[in-house]
Amino acid sequence: MNTKRILLLGNGGREHAIAKALKRSTQYNVEIFCFMNAKNPGIAKLCTALKICTEKNFGAENGFQTLKDFAQNIQANFAIIGPDDPIGAGAVDALQSVGIESMAPSKTCARLESSKGFTRNILEKYHIPGNPQFQVFTNTVGLKEFCQKLEGKFVVKDDGLCGGKGVHVQGDHFETIDEGIEIAKSMLEKHGSFLIEEKLEGPEFSLMFFVDGITAIAMPSIADHKRAFEGDVGPNTGGMGTISFPKILPFITEKNIEDATDITKAVMEAVEKECGENFHGIMYGGFMRTKNGTKLIEYNARFGDPEALNALPLLESDFIDICEAIIAERLSEVPVLFSKKATVCKYIVPNGYPTNPLSDQEIQIDESRIPKGVEIFFASVKEEDGKYWLCGSRAIGIVGIDEDFAKAEQKAEMAIQAISGPVFHRKDIGTAELLQKRMEMI
Repeated sequence: MNTKRILLLGNGGREHAIAKALKRSTQYNVEIFCFMNAKNPGIAKLCTALKICTEKNFGAENGFQTLKDFAQNIQANFAIIGPDDPIGAGAVDALQSVGIESMAPSKTCARLESSKGFTRNILEKYHIPGNPQFQVFTNTVGLKEFCQKLEGKFVVKDDGLCGGKGVHVQGDHFETIDEGIEIAKSMLEKHGSFLIEEKLEGPEFSLMFFVDGITAIAMPSIADHKRAFEGDVGPNTGGMGTISFPKILPFITEKNIEDATDITKAVMEAVEKECGENFHGIMYGGFMRTKNGTKLIEYNARFGDPEALNALPLLESDFIDICEAIIAERLSEVPVLFSKKATVCKYIVPNGYPTNPLSDQEIQIDESRIPKGVEIFFASVKEEDGKYWLCGSRAIGIVGIDEDFAKAEQKAEMAIQAISGPVFHRKDIGTAELLQKRMEMI
C-alpha cells in the first residue's frame, strides 16, 4: 500500500477531525506528522511523530523556519494548515519555498479571510451579488454620516484577523450610533482600518467548499451557535456547537444553497484575477437568508471549528485524494461524497468560559458510557499520566451522528454524561425549541 506522509499544523478540535479523516483512508498507509503549539492527546495517538513549537503563531516571526525544517526532515508529501493565523501569516508560502505544497491558500489568497475589506471590495468590483451596504474606513471622515444613512442599524468589523471577536453588532454589542463609533475608533487605533456594514437580519448558515481555483464543491450546510449560554445569549465564543441535517438545514432553501455556491465560485475566480494565483483549500462562507436574498457575512480560508467536526465525519470519499486533487487543480476528477446523516456537535468548555475560564483542572472521561454513533474530538485538553486536564478554552467537541436529527442530539447528550469535571455545555443545541427559534427568523 502506498504510504502518504502528511504534515498537519494545528492542535485543536478541527485538527483532530482532520487527522481522523486522513486516517480513514483505505487506499493509503497514512503517516501524520503534527506540528503543534500544545500536545493534543487525540491527535498524538494518530501521529507517527509530532513537534511542539513554542514560538508565537507557530514561528511566523521567524519566517516559519522551524516548520520548514520539520517538513523537510519528515519528507512530507503535502501539508494541511488548520488555523487561520498561520495561513494569514504565510505558512503555505514558507512550505512552498522548500518544495512542499499545502491544502491551504497562500498568504495573498488568504486575504479572503485576513482582510474583510478585501473580500467586500472583490464582490463590489466584480459585481458579485451578496454584499450588504458597506464602507471601508482608514479614518473617521464621513463615518457618522454613513452610520446615519444606515439608520443606526449597522455592524462594526475589524479589517483583520481577530479570532472571531472582531465583529460588533448594533443591538447586541452597542445601541447608539455614538457607541458604535467609539468601537470603530478603537479598531482604527489598533489596526488602522475597519468596516461599517448594514446590519443584516435572518437565519445564518455556514457552507464550506473544497476549492482548487477551478472547481468548488460544497459540503453539507451547517448552523453555528456562537453565544456562550443557552437561549443564544451571553458573549460570543469560537462556537459552542453546530448542527447539520441529512439534507439542507430546515430554515434555508435550495435557492440559498445555489446562491451561496454561485457567489463562492464567482469569488474564487475573482481571487485568481486579483492575486494572480489560484485559491487552494477551503473557502468557508458564512451566509444569511434575508428578505432580500442570500447575503455573504464573511469568508474564512480554512475549515471552521466546530464545522469541521460535523462535516468531516460524514465524508465518504478518500480525504487524501481530495487534498491531492486540490493541490493539483484537478478536483473535478475526484468524487466528493458525504453521508446523508444529521450531526449535532456540542462543545464542552471550562466553567467561566469564555471570559474567565478555569485551567489546569482535571476532567474524567468514562469511555465505556459513550454510545455508538458519537465522535469525540479533543481541543484545549492535555493528558498527563493517563489523566485529562483543562487548558482554558473549548475542551472537547462531542458529535452525535444519526439518520434522525433528534436521535443525533440524544446521542451527543448521552455521551456528554460520560464526562465529569468543572465544565459545562449548551444542552439546548440541537433541541426542537432552539430550532424553532431559527425557523421563526424566516
